[in-house]
Amino acid sequence: MIRKTYASTALKDWTPEELLELLKVCRDNNAAKDITGMLVYSDRTFFQVLEGEEKAVNDLFKIIEKDNRHKDVAVIETTKITEREFPYWSMGFENMDTSALSEVEGLGDLVEGELNAASLASNKNVIGPLMRHLRSKLIKAASPGAHEELPMKHEDPFIRFLHLSIRSGVKVLAFLMVIVIMLGILDVVFVMYEKMSEPPYFHLSINEMLETFGAFLAVLIAIEIFLNITLYIRSDVIPVKLVVATALMAISRKVIVFDYHHLDPAYVSSSALVVFALGITYWLLDKKH
Repeated sequence: MIRKTYASTALKDWTPEELLELLKVCRDNNAAKDITGMLVYSDRTFFQVLEGEEKAVNDLFKIIEKDNRHKDVAVIETTKITEREFPYWSMGFENMDTSALSEVEGLGDLVEGELNAASLASNKNVIGPLMRHLRSKLIKAASPGAHEELPMKHEDPFIRFLHLSIRSGVKVLAFLMVIVIMLGILDVVFVMYEKMSEPPYFHLSINEMLETFGAFLAVLIAIEIFLNITLYIRSDVIPVKLVVATALMAISRKVIVFDYHHLDPAYVSSSALVVFALGITYWLLDKKH
């Protein structure tokens, strides 16, 4: 996949109605091509982010370049990506005036001068902060406060105190989990040293490999649990996918180290159903945002 960002200059002032119509067309076209991104309009200047498969993005940009409603189309950046910045929006939108742009970190000096396609293209360092700012605004607009597990804003002072106390406890748990992760890594090193330092040297049997895999996976699960813990003190993410991934990794770890000679067939079958169900759930979360 690639991310292409560009800026251009509108030939006239666009009304809110015209911008909404443009946004509707963009969303319909992008959804059909699995393209996501963001569109910003500010005082006759367009700034757009396009994310998707390279051919689809480049083909769409060729059409955009020929659009006679704007001019001075300047590509700011084209980069290979493995993860989308705006995965949930076929085309997010923001109509920003000068005061709103000046609040974005790094854009203040640029806004005080002449903000246009050329100035954005020559100041690529502001694109990262601008995209993070826009993504944060989109998330808050889509689910204002709904995914914040322990909000600090509450009308009851006692509830605010309880939330603060739990947040402090979560931070302690996160710190302790880091210690567990470090100890787990040391355990992996010890297990490998122990298995490979006994005759026959540098040789692992199948059972020893499974035991080593178990040590590796225990550390990876601990890392996922650490991420789950920290989700409770963050407000910019929706944790469903990560929780499902943690459950899938945990049950998969058990399956890898199963001793099938001593397990009840019903236990193995039920474990297989859990893996299948979690796998389907994770796939749906990944494909159907």
